[in-house]
Amino acid sequence: MECGKMVCVRSSYTVVPSEPTPTGIFPLSLCDQIKLSSHGPVLLVHKPNFTSTSSHSDSSPIHVLRTSLGRALVHYYPLSARLCWIHGGRWQLHCFAQGALLLEATCEANLDDLRDFAPTEIVEQLMPKIDYNRPIQDIPLLAVQLTRFSCGGLTLGVALCRAVNDGSAVSGFLNSWAKLARGGKLDLGETPFLDRTLLDSWRLKTEPRFVHTEFHPAPIWTGRLADTKYEAKAAIFKLNKVQVQKLKSKAREFGTSQRPYTSFEVITGHLWRCVSRARYVGNGDQPTRLSTLVNCRNRLNPPLRNDYFGNATFPTVSPTCSFDDLIYKPLTYAVRNVKEAVEKMNDEYIRSALDYIASQKDLDLVRNTFHAGTVSPEGEFKGNPNLFVVGWFNFPFYGTDFGWGKPFHMGPGQLNSDGKAFLMNDRNSDGFVLAICLQSSHLDALKNLFYQDIEEQFVPSSKL
Repeated sequence: MECGKMVCVRSSYTVVPSEPTPTGIFPLSLCDQIKLSSHGPVLLVHKPNFTSTSSHSDSSPIHVLRTSLGRALVHYYPLSARLCWIHGGRWQLHCFAQGALLLEATCEANLDDLRDFAPTEIVEQLMPKIDYNRPIQDIPLLAVQLTRFSCGGLTLGVALCRAVNDGSAVSGFLNSWAKLARGGKLDLGETPFLDRTLLDSWRLKTEPRFVHTEFHPAPIWTGRLADTKYEAKAAIFKLNKVQVQKLKSKAREFGTSQRPYTSFEVITGHLWRCVSRARYVGNGDQPTRLSTLVNCRNRLNPPLRNDYFGNATFPTVSPTCSFDDLIYKPLTYAVRNVKEAVEKMNDEYIRSALDYIASQKDLDLVRNTFHAGTVSPEGEFKGNPNLFVVGWFNFPFYGTDFGWGKPFHMGPGQLNSDGKAFLMNDRNSDGFVLAICLQSSHLDALKNLFYQDIEEQFVPSSKL
C-alpha cells in the first residue's frame, strides 16, 4: 500500500487484452515521433449518490473497470504495448500484450474539499504515479487510477503516453471503454483505425517546402528575475459566452478578418496578452511567442478518418513579437497572431512538416527544442516569456459514462510546467474553462488582470 498525504493506493493490477491480439514490433508515425514519452493526465470526477447506468450494477467499480479494460484493449491493443528506443532518437512499439496499469485508491477528503479541481498537489495524487526512472520499455503506455472518496464520490485519473495518441484519440478510447463498461458492444464504426503509416513522409529525402519555425528554439528570458526559486502553481479560470463575445467584439474593433475569430483564438490572444503583462518587469522589448497544437485530421487532403488512433496534432507557433507589441497594441494584434498560427496548418504545410521531421538525424533534439524547460538542472527558474496553450475543444469527455453516470468535472490532473495552459469547453457547453500554470507571483498578477481586461479595454497612457 502506497500513501500520499491524503490518498492511499490500496491495490494494483496489470490488465491485458481479454482475447489474443496482434503481436510484433510496429512503427510509430512521424507525428508520433516528435511527442514526449511522458503521459497526458486526464481527470474525470463523479459525484456521490450516482445512479448506476451499467448492466453490471451489482459489481464494484474496480471490477467493472478491470473486466471492461481487458475487452477494450482487444481493440486498442497498442495501449498494451511498450515503447523501445531505436536509432536517431526514434521509437518503435513493441506489442506483446504487456498490459496496462490499473490502481485502486482511497481518499480521506470529500470532493467538495477540492473545490474547482485545479491541478494542485492534492489533485495530482488522484493520478497514477509513473516512475520515469525505469527503462522506457518497462513503463506502461496506459495507467489508470480509480480513487474512492469518503463522501461516496469517485475520480478516474487516466494517464496515456503522449507518443501514441492525442486528445482526439484519448477521448475516443475513453468513450469506447465506457460503453464496454456499461455492458455494451462496439459497433464496427466505433473501433479504432490503427494504420499509422498515413502520417509518414510522402517524399523521403525531399527538402521541406516551408521554414518550420515551430521546431526552432523559443525566445529566452532576457529581463531581470525577481525570484529564481521555481514556485509554479496552477489555477482555473472560467469564462461564460457573454465574456467570450465581449472578447470577440474587442478583437473586431481594430481590424477585420476574412472569417470571424474563433473562441479559441480570442481567449488565447487575451490570455497571451494578460500573461505578458503579469510577467512584465520593464522589459518591453522581451521577445515572446505563442505555441499550440492543431488537430490536422480534417486539414489533410484526403482527410484522416476521425477514428484514427494515434497522433494527428501538429505543433504550430505564432510570429515572435515583443511584450510591448502585445501590451500596447489592441487585442486584435494578439488574436491575429494566434489566427495566423492556426490557419497556416493546411495539407501542404503539414506534408512539409513531415518531410522536415523525416530529415532530422536526431529526433531527441527536435523534442527537446520544442519542449525546452524553464528550470535549470540546478532547479533554478530561468524565466519564461512564452505561452503554450492546448485546446481540448469539442472532445466528448463529458459523455464518458462507465456505469456511474457522466462526470461533473473533466480537466488535466497534473499541470506543473510554467507557461502551459489547457482550454476546454465547460460541462454544459455554456462557456469555457482555462487551466494554467505560472510562476506563483505571475499567477497572482494574472488573477487581477484576466477578468479586468475583459470588462475594460486596456489602453495604457504610458509605459508600465
